[in-house]
Amino acid sequence: MAQGLPNTRFNSAALVRALAELAVADAVEPRQSFAERLGAWLDFKDALALYPALNSGAAAATTALVTASPAANAAALRAELVRMRSGLAESIAAADEAARGGADPAAVWPEALAEAAADALADPAAPNFSPLHRYYLARQRSLAGGIAPLRARARAEMARRSAVLKQLATLDAVMEQALAAREAGLLAQVPVLLGKRFARLSEAHGARPGAESAGRGEGKSGAETSGGAGQDDGSGRWMQPDGWLARFCAEMQHVLLAELDLRLMPVAGLVAALDTESTERE
Repeated sequence: MAQGLPNTRFNSAALVRALAELAVADAVEPRQSFAERLGAWLDFKDALALYPALNSGAAAATTALVTASPAANAAALRAELVRMRSGLAESIAAADEAARGGADPAAVWPEALAEAAADALADPAAPNFSPLHRYYLARQRSLAGGIAPLRARARAEMARRSAVLKQLATLDAVMEQALAAREAGLLAQVPVLLGKRFARLSEAHGARPGAESAGRGEGKSGAETSGGAGQDDGSGRWMQPDGWLARFCAEMQHVLLAELDLRLMPVAGLVAALDTESTERE
């Protein structure tokens, strides 16, 4: 008895789970199927572009030119995908091992992240998420710019293989263009949700350094509560391994890694199709 296709759940994506764990997004089961939601995202112009892509296989009279060494080309693309994922992940999570070992995260995190975290504390009395928001948007642009060329290369290789793979490459190109605005809009909400997490952690640990001791009425002078010793008790520790801002930066890195894997899914699917076709030809 033939088995049905597994249920596709967007909320099973690691990015959604990561945001749900931070209590800034709900990972509820969608009421509509994937096909229904996809149909809602596409307009009439997208449908016109999709029609020839979906029906090009039936009209293809010949097989596309096969490269001289398809298996080698597929292996090269797969190796490049692994290198890209590893390089981008390392640039995002440079501090993980050092943070676990008790080192100061700010000393080993990517310079741009350390600077963004420092700028967020320009006014310790009111930590500002904007610098970290800009950092996250810059990382998103870097991810998109790094992945797009490899996706295009994979499509070009598929177009040289066979009519079936050429059709898949064409379909991927059409879907990438059709869903680009929707994808950009959804992913732009990720740093907005992280901003809520930042505000929550900031409020939970006191809006200004020395606030807790001042609230206990320990008799410190205004200078001590607004700076000096207050800095040591408050913002001076926020970027230490046990500080709330260091914790937030680590959480943000975790979300970025999940987004990296989400962005790599389409190109990983293309490479898998090339692998399958190469294996079948052997």
